[in-house]
Amino acid sequence: MSNENDNKASAPIALTQALASFDALWSPHIVTRVNDYDVRVAKVEGDHIWHVHEHTDEFFLVLDGELSIALREPSGERSVTLPTGSVFTVPRGTEHKPSAPDGASILMFEPSGTLSVGDRHDEVPGHVDATTGHAL
Repeated sequence: MSNENDNKASAPIALTQALASFDALWSPHIVTRVNDYDVRVAKVEGDHIWHVHEHTDEFFLVLDGELSIALREPSGERSVTLPTGSVFTVPRGTEHKPSAPDGASILMFEPSGTLSVGDRHDEVPGHVDATTGHAL
């Protein structure tokens, strides 16, 4: 069954304006959808939590600043550092913990409905938004 919005062209979205529209950290906002995926932007600073997405990879693009992602893999623990303009995909089932000591702005691709804290996670502190993404 077709939705009436399926054939409507959307307007361009300026990511700088999208990011300027909110202040909350670790609180992804949905800028658009591609098929069954959300394109989300978030402002991040400090540490997120260790978490796992059991059924989906997680794509990160650093728009501004620097993001580090600690990974717990079968071969051991490691960390990747993503400067502005870098992309990285965390494979499904990999426990990971993003952090940005000096703050960053990021863009993520995730299936619609994916929780920002994954399927399994550490205790969620008050500064972390356990959400499927907020509308802009």
